[in-house]
Amino acid sequence: MPPKQALCCISVDIDAVAGWLGSYGGEDSTSDISRGVFAGTVGVRRLLKLFAKYDIKTTFFIPGHSLETFPEECAMVRDAGHEIGLHGYSHENPVAMTVEQQHAILDKTYKDLTNFCGKPPRGSVAPWWEASQEGAELMLKYGVEYDHSLSHHDCLPYFLRTGDKWSKIDYSKHPENWMKPLEKGPNTGLVEIPANWYLDDLPPMMFIKKAPNSHGWVNPKDVEDLWRDHFDYFYREYDDFCYPVTIHPDVSGHPHAIFMLERLIEYISTKPGVKWVTMADICDDFKSKSKPEKGAMMPAEHGAILKDPNLQLQLA
Repeated sequence: MPPKQALCCISVDIDAVAGWLGSYGGEDSTSDISRGVFAGTVGVRRLLKLFAKYDIKTTFFIPGHSLETFPEECAMVRDAGHEIGLHGYSHENPVAMTVEQQHAILDKTYKDLTNFCGKPPRGSVAPWWEASQEGAELMLKYGVEYDHSLSHHDCLPYFLRTGDKWSKIDYSKHPENWMKPLEKGPNTGLVEIPANWYLDDLPPMMFIKKAPNSHGWVNPKDVEDLWRDHFDYFYREYDDFCYPVTIHPDVSGHPHAIFMLERLIEYISTKPGVKWVTMADICDDFKSKSKPEKGAMMPAEHGAILKDPNLQLQLA
């Protein structure tokens, strides 16, 4: 049998104050903004200490607002050798914005991260994992190589298909108006690294006042069991897979979550074939073994948009 390869990544979204401005309904609450400040300062520093303890290099997806509000902590992330990727500016929902708004945010955050890191970002996460067709095309134009927002699979990367169309139900009309299958969109050469709400710390362990189904007090040992079950199933059923976990300093910067992450890292690390990697490492591994379909829209050359704003996309 071939040796196992389990590419494990505990990526970090530094939503901090931006999360409350763009997604969590706390933009008018001094209490919630204060929680965002904790995330961008104390939470980030604790997670950096955690990763250093286990000699793990991972990926931090940093909104532009967090980059500019917490430059010292973001510099600590960069200087520790972690990858930094795109995550909007104020955690805006892409599907709620015009193409022009999406372009303006991507242009600013891409250039800001390039200047901050000394190299262009390779990957992106859509805030709230709400990816838009226009956003995918913009990422291709900017030479972004991978996205981590969609869930066509849960442990295998794939090339993103964008622009799928489906018919919503309208009970005021005859059913023939909506009885139609999903229409698949065009293929791209953008690597999609699966996003998984069941491997995200925020839904079960972050209290959000304006969310009707908000939790926040789930026992981390229950979350740990769920995350361990995911890993154990992937490890049993696949010889080569990725294990993409998403955490936030807003949640995992607190003691109960840090203890959970320590136990999980120590358990997973006992398994042969496990490698703790960045999202870019997962992307590179997948591209070394897979080729996009002929005619797929391909990402522009890495960083080329900085030299030619009128860049045209190429096909595979």
